[in-house]
Amino acid sequence: MTSQICNKIILVSLVSFIVACSQYPAVTAKFETPQVTTHDDAADDPAIWVDVERPEKSLVFGTDKKSGVYVYNLQGQEIGYTALGDINNIDLRSQGGVTKIVASNRTNETIDLWLVSDLRLQEGSKQNKFALDTQRSVRANSAINIYGICAGNDSELGFIAFVTEDEGPRVEMWQYSDAGLSLLTTFNNGGESEGCVYDDENRRLFISEEETNGVLKAYNINQALDFSSFVTVDSRKGNIVGDPEGVAIYKANDTDGFIVLSSQGDSKFNLYDRKPPYQFVGSFSVKAGLSAKGLPIDEITTTDGIEVINLDFNSHFPEGLMVIQDDVNTVDKNSKLKRQNFKFVSFKDIINVLSLNTVAD
Repeated sequence: MTSQICNKIILVSLVSFIVACSQYPAVTAKFETPQVTTHDDAADDPAIWVDVERPEKSLVFGTDKKSGVYVYNLQGQEIGYTALGDINNIDLRSQGGVTKIVASNRTNETIDLWLVSDLRLQEGSKQNKFALDTQRSVRANSAINIYGICAGNDSELGFIAFVTEDEGPRVEMWQYSDAGLSLLTTFNNGGESEGCVYDDENRRLFISEEETNGVLKAYNINQALDFSSFVTVDSRKGNIVGDPEGVAIYKANDTDGFIVLSSQGDSKFNLYDRKPPYQFVGSFSVKAGLSAKGLPIDEITTTDGIEVINLDFNSHFPEGLMVIQDDVNTVDKNSKLKRQNFKFVSFKDIINVLSLNTVAD
């Protein structure tokens, strides 16, 4: 697949607007959330909680990394907000009727963990009103300047979380038990990393390394916790432009599917096979158009965090939902800036525009 990208920086009243002209296949977002509280670079990372009994009542968590955490319904409506400090990234896993929500707190350099019953989340979604408690269930102090975070339910280690270092190469690996959060190991990822995602079933960790190196790496996880070797999935010599940022997994089944990566420099999203050798599948962008409500909705540019879940949520998201942070959120054709937000994209549209085969051979 050949593609061309052109970006222009337009200076208007000392504000820079990125106007992307892309030849990549494009889709349009179905819904968008209200603006976050904080001006400038603030919205960052989403996580999706699935209501297994009523998927249409699932919830989306989104961070304002200078303020706290929002909760949205699947129409992008805000149903809750909690001021929690500088919460950069957020992730979650559900098991046994309890959802563990974990976040990187840059105000206190802590890993914050909430244990929330699925019944409480279901009731909140039913009432269209839910927010995280200000009191964390568990909190652990990190030894690094924390940045990103991702969680997993591992077959041997149970609930685990990986925390990346701002302006540094270290990554911490934490484990939750009845005794709380304990640090299992710290390893060197080679450069500054932010986004990460854990593939629970295949036991693989994917980390996007920004700034100097600009690569996406994959690590196999085992009981020895040996991080001395890795596979480079992609780099700026390949299909990444600028910084690789948010990383997510679209699961076709337990082992197959796609790794989805935000290529921040050219405002596109790369897809790779979920399993080695992680072959590049294609890229897409999100263009301006009309939302599911028939209202104008702007393009998505220079994205940080992303999340995707493969599930038949409702008629808008019959083959999965992808939530995407939008860095340059605009009001109208004149590119009048609003504060940042999150946009909801149907993965069925992505499947169609890239002609993806989501059925395992």
